[in-house]
Amino acid sequence: MKGEDISDRLVDFSVRIIRLVNALPKNLVGKHVSGQLLRSGTSPGANYEEARGAESPADFIHKLRITLKELRESIYWLKVIKKAELLPIKRVEDISNEASELSKIIAQSILTAKKNKEG
Repeated sequence: MKGEDISDRLVDFSVRIIRLVNALPKNLVGKHVSGQLLRSGTSPGANYEEARGAESPADFIHKLRITLKELRESIYWLKVIKKAELLPIKRVEDISNEASELSKIIAQSILTAKKNKEG
């Protein structure tokens, strides 16, 4: 998958996270979860863009790792939303799948970048 395609998917993911966060309950729990998910769910795209402009292969790998870390945190908060039934599972399922797919893509990109750096 090309860098621009991943970038576009990460922008779409951020927008979907924003919309999902807006749908969360406005109570204490909803506010806490929404703040956490808003931060972790909108940062992967920005971190990926930073990786694309990395100064070295090591910097590229480091920024991709941050991207992956934030995606994994988003997956965690999406699981919390499902298990706590803060939103209907159907509302959360697609975005959870997208987070998992993006995580796999970024993880593979890290492996490829490591091989290229060594090779």
